[in-house]
Amino acid sequence: MDKNGKILIVDDAKSNREILSEILNQYTVIEAKDGYEALEYLKSDSKSVALVLLDLVMPEMDGFEVLKYMNQNHLIEEVPVMIISIDKDDKSIEKAYELGVSGYITRPFSSAVVLKKINNIISHYKRQKKLTTIINKQIYEKYKNNDMMIMILSHIVESRNGESGLHVLHIKKLTKLLLNILVKKTNQYSLTLDDMISIEVASSLHDTGKIAIPEEILNKPSSLTKEEMEVMKSHVIIGAKMLNSLPFYNDEPIVKYGYQICRWHHERYDGNGYPDGLKGEEIPIAAQVVSIVDAYDALTSKRVYKEAYSHEEALKMIQKGKCGVFNPLLIECLMDIESYIQNDLKINEFYEDNEYFEERTQEHLKDEGLNLSNLLYQDLYFEKSKYKFYSELSNNIQFEYSVVPPLLTLSKKDALLLNIEPKIIDPLSNEKVTKLFINNDFNVFIQQAIDLKKEKDKFSMNTKLKINNTIKDVKITVQVIYDGEEALGILGDIEIL
Repeated sequence: MDKNGKILIVDDAKSNREILSEILNQYTVIEAKDGYEALEYLKSDSKSVALVLLDLVMPEMDGFEVLKYMNQNHLIEEVPVMIISIDKDDKSIEKAYELGVSGYITRPFSSAVVLKKINNIISHYKRQKKLTTIINKQIYEKYKNNDMMIMILSHIVESRNGESGLHVLHIKKLTKLLLNILVKKTNQYSLTLDDMISIEVASSLHDTGKIAIPEEILNKPSSLTKEEMEVMKSHVIIGAKMLNSLPFYNDEPIVKYGYQICRWHHERYDGNGYPDGLKGEEIPIAAQVVSIVDAYDALTSKRVYKEAYSHEEALKMIQKGKCGVFNPLLIECLMDIESYIQNDLKINEFYEDNEYFEERTQEHLKDEGLNLSNLLYQDLYFEKSKYKFYSELSNNIQFEYSVVPPLLTLSKKDALLLNIEPKIIDPLSNEKVTKLFINNDFNVFIQQAIDLKKEKDKFSMNTKLKINNTIKDVKITVQVIYDGEEALGILGDIEIL
């Protein structure tokens, strides 16, 4: 392949293709006169294509249809696309960005601008590919650390119940196994790989509410009185309230699934469970899965008030409804993995961290919806999470700005303060954003940040900003994120003086 890669120009106008081919003479250029021809080439040799230049307005199959196909078949994740526009049509450009394009060029073509934009995007994607191996390792470490923290917190809760912590480990492992079988049997629940991982991690939080239950009830060796049983049952409401009261994190998948699991893992499929008497598919599938694996592990584990049942006895009790009524499909799934549970569910599995988390990493990377940009985002995810965490503890306003594509991102609460959307494409051209800056210096400020050298990756500026429709004196400080010597994005902090 040409060292610079091939560029596929898709435009029904021959003159446009010829002009662009001349500008891009340092590249190997492939021409396609319509969307069908372009897709045929991509199907046969997408790996050799460094960039697609795509006209949006074409007969037969237009550029949007090409983009939809590339999204459906995940080609957009490996091959960057720039659109060709006759003028700056904001609605078309915004729609194209939503479909994954990396930028645009306008007619009439400026040789210098076209070449610069194309070189930047191709270089950006090349760097992403080089970072993939490093990012794989980092994702593995992040999964491990994230999971470890939840496991430690869950173990603290379990230790009050006189347990060793194996219950949490078993629930987590069994949840993963049951979900893997469930999605192979049915698409009824539309669970993505990210959903499954979030449910698996959130399963460790199922008994969080027990932290508030008196130990004399938790560890009572005899049957509980009616009053004591009501206190014990309250752990589901307590745990759900604890998760629901977390500030600013209610939309996070682990918190969402954690809430469902905490509140409803003692509901029954026949409607006779607690606390809300939900019936059948009224019970979220995350809670249903944790409910049945919780019942199995409780039956097969020794407690202060009972001896452990055997594996065979526990399964029979679950099938006959002697310890709750469960979704028949989940009982079927449990029976599908019963030999694995009996023979291989041993504690040494859970301490083989490297093997376990490497497996989770590889599963996530095999998800067909994960592209290189997602990988880079996940690479920064934990650093951004810490940044967000400190943001919630302060009165400052934080923002993120990515260079390719140009995207401004704020938290919901900060966007509300500024009276703008949380995500804004091409903010340098957005009137709402620029009008926030009384001295009209936002564009200058961002450009100064992007142009910084790596050794001077932080700087500040005092200005006036409209916050809650009131003009305030502020100090803006930014941290620039680099790949090599080139800026990938900016983390910013706005302090009200």
